[in-house]
Amino acid sequence: GSHDSFSYWVDEKSPVGPDQATAIKRLARISLVRKIMKKWSVTQNLTFKEQLEGGIRYFDLRVSSKPGEIGQEIYFIHGLFGIKVWDGLKEMNSFLEQHPKEVIFLDFNHFYAMDDSHHHFLINRIHSVFESRLCSVECVEYVTLLYMWEKKHQVLIFYHHPLYQQYPFLWPGNKMPAPWANTTNVHKLLQFLETTLGERSRYGTFHVSQAILTPQVKTIARHLIRGLKNTLVHRNLPMILNWVKGQKPGVMGVNIITSDFVELVDFAATVIALNDLLLEEDESAT
Repeated sequence: GSHDSFSYWVDEKSPVGPDQATAIKRLARISLVRKIMKKWSVTQNLTFKEQLEGGIRYFDLRVSSKPGEIGQEIYFIHGLFGIKVWDGLKEMNSFLEQHPKEVIFLDFNHFYAMDDSHHHFLINRIHSVFESRLCSVECVEYVTLLYMWEKKHQVLIFYHHPLYQQYPFLWPGNKMPAPWANTTNVHKLLQFLETTLGERSRYGTFHVSQAILTPQVKTIARHLIRGLKNTLVHRNLPMILNWVKGQKPGVMGVNIITSDFVELVDFAATVIALNDLLLEEDESAT
């Protein structure tokens, strides 16, 4: 999985998003401030298509309307506005058309400046692009690849808003817990990942291990120009990857792992390779 999957393109000419504090919005009237914000808002370099081709199958999505804009268009957002959600969904769907055995998870977990009419607009867009590829809510343990292939489903949508109850193809957010360490310290992050894996539900939910470091205000202040990638990610990714290599998938093990800048190391290949451990278990059992 990728963290803030859509943030490969954010618009530094756009107004600052409603996910930011009033003080930041005032400061961001200065174009230099928006340039700095972009350095800290971008967590991925690859487009959706490139991420999919690289093996990413879980997408972490934050969305918003544009206050003051006529209509109900919804955009991706992380400090600054990204592309229209509609354009991102179409890009993913064209990949799925070409790869009918691939399955993706779309986790809509933050909504800003959206009332019920915005939500219905977005949900209808999701349905109109994926249609029969959408997998309706089911017992998590039933949803194997074989199950998905037999039903010709390819997309699971997780929707962290009460309106999910009105649509059979929206999975509740609590089926995709993603505990967040909120630290700049890689040792604290790894300790947190270990602890939350130990606490995860044995059955009934998916689970996201967010292998990401989060800048604090003082981090940004000290390293304004360097940005997220050069300050936190480059230096710590090798240690995070080593943690990933030591994991086991399956019950009480890792399930989905997300990272920033997924192309900087062999992140996707390393996570995917963990599945071989399950195959080895199957072989030894038989």
